Amino acid sequence: MFDSFGISNMFTYICTNEIIKINIMKNLTETIKVSANHSNRTFTIRKTYTDGSKVKYRTIPLSQEEFDREEMNTENDWKQFLKLDDYYIV
Repeated sequence: MFDSFGISNMFTYICTNEIIKINIMKNLTETIKVSANHSNRTFTIRKTYTDGSKVKYRTIPLSQEEFDREEMNTENDWKQFLKLDDYYIV
């Protein structure tokens, strides 16, 4: 496989696919739904795209103060939250 493409061509191919994938994702609209787990003080964030694909995230456990504050988040607040590293993909 590496002989026919060469290592540099394989890397370029992978990078090109990632760029295309990112561009496609930018054109999709998304819906965000959030559910709270009060006992663990975590939130589960579900993103559904117009193409039907779904991604589920969960926050790391929060302090009671953080949890209470995040409970008032709007959809835009959650979009901003997902730009941080305080969650993981489920």
